[in-house]
Amino acid sequence: MNTATRHRGPDGTGVFCKEGVSLGHNRLSIIDLSMSAGQPMQSADGNLIVVFNGEIYNFQDIKKELGDFYCFNTSSDTEVILAAYLKWGHDCVKKLSGIFAFAIWDTKRRELFMARDQIGVKPFYYFWDGKKFIFSSEIKAILEHGVPRVLNKEAFNHYLRVLYVPEPLTMFEGIYKLPPAHSAVLKNGNLSIHKYWELDAGTMLAESKSELAEELRGRVTRSVKNQLVSDRPLGIYLSGGIDSSVVLDCVAEDRGNIDTFSAGFELEEAEGREKFNQDFYLARKTAAHYRTNHHEVTLSEQDVLDNLENAVWHLDEPISNPTILAMMKLAAFSKRTATVVLGGDGGDELFGGYDRYRMSLAADYYQKLPKFLRKLLDSSDKLRKLDTPAGVERFALFMFQKDGILKRVVRDEFLNTNISANFFENKYFAGKRLGNFEELFMDTDRRSWLPDFSLMMTDKASMSAGLEARVPILDKDLVEFAARLPLKYKVSLFGTKIILKEAFRGRIPDFLFHEPKRGWFSPGAKWLRRPRIYEMARFALSPDYCEATRSIFKWDEIARILEDHKNSKAYNVNILWAILTFQIWAKQYKIQL
Repeated sequence: MNTATRHRGPDGTGVFCKEGVSLGHNRLSIIDLSMSAGQPMQSADGNLIVVFNGEIYNFQDIKKELGDFYCFNTSSDTEVILAAYLKWGHDCVKKLSGIFAFAIWDTKRRELFMARDQIGVKPFYYFWDGKKFIFSSEIKAILEHGVPRVLNKEAFNHYLRVLYVPEPLTMFEGIYKLPPAHSAVLKNGNLSIHKYWELDAGTMLAESKSELAEELRGRVTRSVKNQLVSDRPLGIYLSGGIDSSVVLDCVAEDRGNIDTFSAGFELEEAEGREKFNQDFYLARKTAAHYRTNHHEVTLSEQDVLDNLENAVWHLDEPISNPTILAMMKLAAFSKRTATVVLGGDGGDELFGGYDRYRMSLAADYYQKLPKFLRKLLDSSDKLRKLDTPAGVERFALFMFQKDGILKRVVRDEFLNTNISANFFENKYFAGKRLGNFEELFMDTDRRSWLPDFSLMMTDKASMSAGLEARVPILDKDLVEFAARLPLKYKVSLFGTKIILKEAFRGRIPDFLFHEPKRGWFSPGAKWLRRPRIYEMARFALSPDYCEATRSIFKWDEIARILEDHKNSKAYNVNILWAILTFQIWAKQYKIQL
């Protein structure tokens, strides 16, 4: 298991073995680089053993609170988890602020206590058949135990819909994700899972916009500065957007000589070099404004051919997004200079940055028009979509791949058209008040899309290079504060991330405020039209590529869709990339039906 995940911790490896339990760990040294801070780490009395991935940012505060309760042998945050468990037991996790997945074996109680951070930055997978419990930060380590590699049909259907697998499922039957903000206890042959933290918006803050903006600026600044603790070199992922620029601004207030990193794409002008590299050029401009040591890397066609299989392997299960290739190249490139990077993840989900929230708000207003007027206007397809009711239907409108394309490519016996709508309805929408759907939409994204899609790619890409990625905008206290900000300060018909922009107006460069919302997207559609990548995709999207998946898809139809895409008759990158990723994964991981 340690060998399979060595990339996550290239600085050391260790094991602890006793009757009935074995724990392994690969170390990425960040805080306290001494040998004594290695893992698995035992408590001073030898009764507790911990394995831990991540960082506890408030470990010094917890240490002060503990006082003389525990005699520390290291200056690491790992030992603070052990001391906190000794003091507070299972409630220790409520004290922790950071990014973490850890497990503590208690030799006296003969129990294993496990926890995952509140937002789900760090992954935690497990297999439990009632006799054997196996867990890891990556599925590939669990598979070292000969666990069956059977496709989870429900997870497969969700993946086709939302392009990722929502927790607690994985694409493997019998392997699960421990959800964010949950802890688990294995004792006497019983596994129990508990939610230890719930985001409670409570009463909305009533202060003025300017007062709240000032408060937000202070909170973001504190969060960033708290996450600068490191005994190894530290840098910043600079994407060119508001969020990463805000992080840079806060770091620049604290220190100089900052390393920043950005990724772009090698394209001909006719292929849209300017379009796909706008944020790359913007990051360069922002870096010049702050006089950082700016490092740039670009992704070529050859990189796609060379690294696609490796990227899918690192993901553990399919996540369909071509940007993973750029993320992995950026991580390997950044690792030459830094061991820790700070990024701007989470700003969109917390402060209403996605256009889907603005469009949902437009639907709310549209539906207040008299019915006769809406009937006159509904001749337009775009306006007809605005009639979609709030709830899982509207969520699906923006987030789901459509029935039509899925029925074209997947055989009936493998396609369940209602399963994803029912899953998301029951998990995120049932029983929730819909007086303010956009807040519920953002909360659903924070609980599903963010940890299972966005943060999962961030973790797997960064850790593939032994690089730690931190996400200061997703500090637990900042998430709680953001939930209490009125919607009108996040999104309107004409604006997104209103309060965050207000908080840093006059601090970050003015040119950033005049840029449209783009997101970080890659030229995946262009790549599929390149002869060499097209040929690679054509083979992978055929029945001869992976015997196990031969009966799942309608291959002739997929070939037609790929051909139409190549000839620019239709834009089909979403479904093509989803099946391509799935095929590569199924073959690599030797999946069975």
